Amino acid sequence: QLQASGGGLVQAGGSLRLSCAASGIAFGLSVMGWYRQAPGKKREFVANVQRNGRTNYADSVKGRFTISRDNAKNTVDLQMNSLKPEDTAVYYCNAVWIGESWGQGTQVTVSS
Repeated sequence: QLQASGGGLVQAGGSLRLSCAASGIAFGLSVMGWYRQAPGKKREFVANVQRNGRTNYADSVKGRFTISRDNAKNTVDLQMNSLKPEDTAVYYCNAVWIGESWGQGTQVTVSS
């Protein structure tokens, strides 16, 4: 189970930090990621962090977002800085190991 939190309403240029707490999965063996889905659009990749800590980012968020994981706490965070209105979406936490799990989503709204 993945439980995401930390979404909200922020002005353009502001920051938010999302957190995802995992339970019941092989967290240490999982690739942990964040995806987002804006109204009327397909769900898209935002960032992930490999088991060894290597990170990957969508071009649209590089330099603004930072993903991190804590294997002791079974959490993965997404620090979002310099937010833009086009970052508005529901953000989903994702875990992939031999299986896959999705969180329930948390709304991020960036006003111009």
